[in-house]
Amino acid sequence: MMKRALVVCTLGLLLFTPLISVFTHPAEDPPWGFFGHRRINRLAVFTLPPEMIGFYKQHIEYITEHAVDPDKRRYATRHEAVRHYIYIAHWDRYPFLEVPRDWTDALIKHTRVSVVTEEGDTLALFEEGLPADADSYRRFFREVFLPQYYEDSWACSCAALDSLLGQPIPGCVEVLAVDEFSAFGILPYHLLSMQRRLTRAFEEGDPQRILQLSTEMGHYIADAHVPLHTTENYNGQLTGQDGIHAFWESRLPELFADEQYDYFVGPAQYIQDPASYFWEVVLDSHMLLDSVLAIEKTLSQAYPPDRQFCYEERSGLTTRTQCPDYAQTYHTRLDGQVEARMRASIKAIGSAWYTAWVDAGSPKLNKGLGSGQPAIAESDSIKSGPVARWRGMMARPHE
Repeated sequence: MMKRALVVCTLGLLLFTPLISVFTHPAEDPPWGFFGHRRINRLAVFTLPPEMIGFYKQHIEYITEHAVDPDKRRYATRHEAVRHYIYIAHWDRYPFLEVPRDWTDALIKHTRVSVVTEEGDTLALFEEGLPADADSYRRFFREVFLPQYYEDSWACSCAALDSLLGQPIPGCVEVLAVDEFSAFGILPYHLLSMQRRLTRAFEEGDPQRILQLSTEMGHYIADAHVPLHTTENYNGQLTGQDGIHAFWESRLPELFADEQYDYFVGPAQYIQDPASYFWEVVLDSHMLLDSVLAIEKTLSQAYPPDRQFCYEERSGLTTRTQCPDYAQTYHTRLDGQVEARMRASIKAIGSAWYTAWVDAGSPKLNKGLGSGQPAIAESDSIKSGPVARWRGMMARPHE
């Protein structure tokens, strides 16, 4: 009777710890490589209007060098890696309408709440859907479970759930919740959170916080533009294409970006609906996934192995990597795809910074970093080479 009243079944509680291996997303190389992230963040500065560019340009070296900070801490905590991707096809098919765009709704849908009884049984609640009063449960979830998000497990008292359901739970000792969503990536949700935090930093006039959030947000936005960050086959490991992750986002930009890419993307634009905007970035990336994998698969079958991989000296070490000719062919067959995603990343980052600044009331950005961190001067690397043409944008009106 108790099982029927609670609409439960004895599925057994999944422990949280087995998800750690999924949370770490063990890609062999950092997203976009250090080269790509640094270049993208740096160039995003030059999309900003005159009211912003002075402050950002003053600290362009910080924004450039710290663009890779999120990658450096990917394995320091299991909660970091999931911010870099979303395995969207795990849940649905394009356009993924079954995946809630709201963070709380996504967690509610994929968080399993269970009751531990006096007999030691674990009984799953809400097997057939949420309580009739879904709004009350949503408030309950936000107040009770969400504040525990970074804990290893989420719990609440039986009395708290009794109050929600309007009746006592027979034999209840403890209520536990298991997040079965985050392990598959939270990238677009994290981007919206970062957008709000950056807006608050502008409102509070905190220059150090503005720089840190702007820099790290740039990293995550760039990640969202990588097609392989939308799939469980993120490194081609499911299709016999191991290493394609670094091939697409590191090897190709390192070989061709400086000589061939056009970085003039125009001024940053105000984003009317950041949540929808970030989701569109992810969906656009996912739509390119088939070509990323299929083109390389075809080439790998046509090229002899000894023409696919070569050995190069890097920092005194011999490294196995894709041969320049093989990379050139793949790059050509992709028909500008990597350049287009890199350009889109630059524009999106500048637009996100600009939007946060506008939403905060367009505060004046004339503060330094304080005595602990003196302003960083412009480096020689921005004065010549492929980035030099961006200097002309610094004085232009922001359209």
